[in-house]
Amino acid sequence: MIRAQDYRSKALTDLTNEIGVYALCDLDGQPIYVGQSVDGIRNRVRRHLTSARSDVIANRQIDVWEIAFVWAWPVADVREVQPLEEAVFQHFDRQQRLMNGKSLAPATGLVDWPDMQKIQVIEETDRQLRLDPAQRLPRQIQQYNLLVDYILTVKDATHLKRSLEAHFQRLVKFHQTFL
Repeated sequence: MIRAQDYRSKALTDLTNEIGVYALCDLDGQPIYVGQSVDGIRNRVRRHLTSARSDVIANRQIDVWEIAFVWAWPVADVREVQPLEEAVFQHFDRQQRLMNGKSLAPATGLVDWPDMQKIQVIEETDRQLRLDPAQRLPRQIQQYNLLVDYILTVKDATHLKRSLEAHFQRLVKFHQTFL
């Protein structure tokens, strides 16, 4: 088996580096975070997955261990990025609360979604092993605790509590599966 970091690094070379919108998806293929990049999707996603970001999103809101897929919607014009991000966010946040700290406003008007690129960033055998509730539940508890600690000791903010709610919903799901 290839080391997880090596597999992820190689898989990311196939991801577009055009500007646009992306979704980080969990082991079940469910989007848990939607973002945008005006300097290249691959570069932005790589920073997420290597924890090369110093903000709370990278270090507490998202457990990169859970990220198995990346979906990307590249666009040609920077003016298309924000409306597309709003549309993608609203679409997936309605299905399951996203880990994004902020809630994006609904897109105004119709937004054309470009063709989606989908890549898997962990080996399938590794993904299958990680689906085990005995592994997922403790990790989700740890992520939840990290975010609660950050809110209590550093910054008590509405956007962080929104993310905490998303974590709690996932925690309940993993708890039920574990039982």
